[in-house]
Formats: sequence, structure tokens, C-alpha cells
Amino acid sequence: MSEVVMYCTRFCPYCISADRLLTHKGVPITKIDVDADPDGWSRMQERTGRNTVPQIYIGDYHVGGYDDLAELDRSGGLDPLLEPILKALGA
Repeated sequence: MSEVVMYCTRFCPYCISADRLLTHKGVPITKIDVDADPDGWSRMQERTGRNTVPQIYIGDYHVGGYDDLAELDRSGGLDPLLEPILKALGA
């Protein structure tokens, strides 16, 4: 099953907004707190090529940050990406 993975920090307002949007959509989120892991930032940068949080993946698809996620939602592209996850959950 695909999953939603979000590289984040606890107090980042964009991370909180992304969490709220995805939670509202009903999908579970695997959060990787890059501050809690000494190698967290470097691992995130290696995987994403970016150095800001949040960085969001839906399955293998790199959405990007919160602005990218919100735009994807506004344009109607987010729900189709989340649909397989929701179906697997029986939602």
C-alpha cells in the first residue's frame, strides 16, 4: 500500500497546516521529525533535494512542501493521489 510520508518539525506552521489538510482528507501520515534524528535533515535533503520542511511524499511521488500540497488540492490533483490509500483503508 502507498503511504503518505512527511518530513517535518514539531513547531513548523507549514508542517502543521500540511498535517491538518491531510488529516482532513482522512489519510494516515508517517511523520519523520528531522529535528529528532541527528541525521534527519541530511537524509531528507538527500531524498528530496530540498532543505525546507515539510517535504511530502504520497507513495513514490514527491509532492514538495505545503504550498505545493495546497495547490495540488486546489487544482483537484490531490484526491486522485490519495484515493488508493483511502481504498486500501476501506474508506
